[in-house]
Amino acid sequence: MDRLPLAPRPDWRERVEALGLVWHTAGDLPYWNEAACYRFSRREVRQIEQATEELYALCLAAGQHIIDQNLFHRFGIPDFAVPLIRKAWDEEPPALNHGRFDLGYDGVSPPKMFEFNCDTPTSLLEASVIQWDWLEAVFPGRDQFNGIHDALIARWAEIAPALPQPVHFTWAEEGAAEDAVTVAYMRDVAREGGVQSIALPIDQIEWTGLRFADATGAPIRSLFHLYPWEWLINEEYGSRIVHSPTVWIEPIWKMIWSNKALLPILWELFPHHPNLLEASFEALPGDHARKPILAREGANISIVRDGKVVEATGGDYGGEGYVWQRLYDLPEFDGQHPVIGSWIVDGAAVGIGVREAGLITGNTARFVPHVIEG
Repeated sequence: MDRLPLAPRPDWRERVEALGLVWHTAGDLPYWNEAACYRFSRREVRQIEQATEELYALCLAAGQHIIDQNLFHRFGIPDFAVPLIRKAWDEEPPALNHGRFDLGYDGVSPPKMFEFNCDTPTSLLEASVIQWDWLEAVFPGRDQFNGIHDALIARWAEIAPALPQPVHFTWAEEGAAEDAVTVAYMRDVAREGGVQSIALPIDQIEWTGLRFADATGAPIRSLFHLYPWEWLINEEYGSRIVHSPTVWIEPIWKMIWSNKALLPILWELFPHHPNLLEASFEALPGDHARKPILAREGANISIVRDGKVVEATGGDYGGEGYVWQRLYDLPEFDGQHPVIGSWIVDGAAVGIGVREAGLITGNTARFVPHVIEG
């Protein structure tokens, strides 16, 4: 695994915009950064693939343990949502069952799990379509670990017969532009999978007293939401979800996987597993990261080394509590620290994306494409 400096394509902005990535620059720096790429061997890719599928299996076991042992209080989940989580977990309503494991990896030792973004994962369009187009233009004939697009289409096609259609797709218009980009891309792959859809900003969802409806009064029979479950249940209509016949994609049980309270439970169940970092609900001695159990884009994280905070991010999270995770020394390439985003769809590892930043991968981290050699 190494990082290669490259000359960006002269028309890269027009190229990525034509493919839907209109959010390609943050401030004065490109978010999509093709001035470099990461190069992996097939052995390294296979190691990431195996770790991703192993971690998924561990999450399945941990999810069942959380439900069986009634550990919902660890996750800040309100009581009214618990029966819904239990029901969705047991009945397995239609779901994409997709997500992104964020991994630390140095190309030598086993990949380590930082967290599992599986409720509202982003950086999807760039990981699937944009970096594949880059590969064909810059390294024609080379390979990339990237079957994300085809896997999503196939999964939508698989669950389409069980979905009341059209499916509404919702997101928050205020905030990150990448959410709108991700939803637009998801609508595209859903269409290719045979699913009809309607775009519906989150603030246009209404509760009629009997069901959820859009601004036209049409019932919301199925809803893909790029809007976290912990926010949904805290909306004014959140408790009404109990009475709603709507099919939710993803299901509410994702609350127990997307929450960082999962990390200490995984460590308790599988201590010293090669793909896990030690994690605890109590402060850890030695070098560690402190993370809120609920947060997005690397907010409110502190990195402690030799007893001192060496990097920290601000934000509005942390009220629900924190977890502590053993510090992983990310590799450094030209001053950049890469984190592997390893995508999974229904239990199968399907591709990776790389984002690089400082010690904390926040919303200013840049996406860098990759290539496989050897």
